[in-house]
Amino acid sequence: MHVQDWLETVPAVSIYALVGLVIGLESLGIPLPGEIVLVSAALLSSQHEGINPFILGACASIGAIVGDSIGYAIGRKGGRPLLAWLGAKFPRHFSEGHVATAERSFQKWGMWAVFFGRFIALLRIFAGPLAGVLRMPYWKFLIANVLGGIIWAGGTTAVIYYVGVVAESWLKRFSWLGLVAAVLVGLASMLVVRRKAKQTATEHATAETEPVPAAE
Repeated sequence: MHVQDWLETVPAVSIYALVGLVIGLESLGIPLPGEIVLVSAALLSSQHEGINPFILGACASIGAIVGDSIGYAIGRKGGRPLLAWLGAKFPRHFSEGHVATAERSFQKWGMWAVFFGRFIALLRIFAGPLAGVLRMPYWKFLIANVLGGIIWAGGTTAVIYYVGVVAESWLKRFSWLGLVAAVLVGLASMLVVRRKAKQTATEHATAETEPVPAAE
């Protein structure tokens, strides 16, 4: 069953809780499809009055902030042995290459790696635990965590919700076609933001690896 088809069968309170839980676990460091669940729930809220988009966005934001904070605490206590253990358990997401890339981003951006990492799938999983491992001051982490969580979760909910509202007439006449169009437009808007963030990360990584000319 498709995620959205399944979401239509459960009460609104359960949807709020599910979105907050999945995003919280993903932010904690567990590879889960938090973005897909949030997009599906936001689109569903545009079609059903029983699901309040403001409550949905708030639950998603809280899940993101709390999950990142727990991940930070775990990373601070577990240190680098934790990253090695995660690499053994989830080699696809926590390989040495991924860890090195994320660590370079943190060294370059500092606390803002937590903020921008919210918009990039890989860093979204890494941000909390890695910030703890690198012993970033908690107040810096908290500021970036709160701003990133609210803007990412709230912004995604708002964009997808209004896309669904605009596509409502399509949904009435061409149910499946309108749904596909709404999802594609919503995902495209997020991909643009994510692509810009990835390009910035790549430019920083390339700049760091370029050799420094020897002085004459």
